[in-house]
Amino acid sequence: MIERLKFSGVLAFFVCLTACTTGIKSGNDTLNQLTDWMSGSFNSNKQSIVDEEYFDINLEMHPIWQDRKDGVWLYVEQAVSKSLDKPYRQRVYQVTQITTNNFESKVYSLKEPKKFIGGQNNKQLFNSIGPDDLVEREGCSVFLKYDGNQFSGSTDNKSCKSNLRGAAYATSIVTVTGDKIESWDQGFDANDKQVWGAVKGAYIFDRK
Repeated sequence: MIERLKFSGVLAFFVCLTACTTGIKSGNDTLNQLTDWMSGSFNSNKQSIVDEEYFDINLEMHPIWQDRKDGVWLYVEQAVSKSLDKPYRQRVYQVTQITTNNFESKVYSLKEPKKFIGGQNNKQLFNSIGPDDLVEREGCSVFLKYDGNQFSGSTDNKSCKSNLRGAAYATSIVTVTGDKIESWDQGFDANDKQVWGAVKGAYIFDRK
């Protein structure tokens, strides 16, 4: 049961191309900082060595559709590091700014995910589709707030519906900093009993 919980819970999220100094930033600067920190290649190798309850997971997050004006779009791919050609999760995130220090990351599914495996750097591949070719996972947005040092937040309570392994809803708690992403994803049944996800705490994804 623990094996099932810890693996199915790696529904993760984000981190940084370069560390940025803290200071007062304009809205666009802060949005760019967040999405820069979210972009890149990451893994949980260090955590998996220290704690065997966590798998070594590879996380790819890369910008797509960079000419669009409706937020920053990122292609997201997650796989066990030993099986990169068989990702268990592929998503597209749309990151937008709500207020000066508050942000929303909408989550979308791809209609033909296999077509995009390993294609994070293939601009032509993603230019062959657009937002209309995605399916929004309604209620699954992650809302992040910037405190001058990091971005942190979560999904809204029980709004993200899930039927994975008997779940009724899923939650995500996320922290994004200049050198890592922490993401704790869990699924709960109708009685609020956890049925999948990491039990002890968030997965920690370090930038490669």
